[in-house]
Amino acid sequence: MAKNKSAAKKLVLSMAVKRNRRLPVFVIARTARKLTRNPRARSWRHKKLDVKIK
Repeated sequence: MAKNKSAAKKLVLSMAVKRNRRLPVFVIARTARKLTRNPRARSWRHKKLDVKIK
């Protein structure tokens, strides 16, 4: 990937990094373990981001 990225691409990539974290422990505790995983979680090997911003 290019060293110099546009601001729009940086924004999309940083949002993807934030979205790829696990659920907070208090959410798991509050829902009595009904929610245990993040449905938007993505593996860097299996699912690639479709970023088409220049």
